[in-house]
Amino acid sequence: MATEVVAVETPSLPKRAMTFYHDVIGEMKKVTWPDRPQVQQLSIGVILLSLFVGLVIWALDLLLQFGLVRLPAMLFGA
Repeated sequence: MATEVVAVETPSLPKRAMTFYHDVIGEMKKVTWPDRPQVQQLSIGVILLSLFVGLVIWALDLLLQFGLVRLPAMLFGA
């Protein structure tokens, strides 16, 4: 039993680009954008979190530098 292969024509590139553009516009209309106070609040949260992570990394760097570099030098007199 043989099956018939049907060739499906794909639309041209400009037609696909226009379809994509219209789909993007349709999806962007569905997006609920944050208001100004929400953007400010979240921005401040990101900045504070970044500062906190930076401080933690700085503290770990100092701790490891002391434990792996300075302490052995003090103990063994390098």
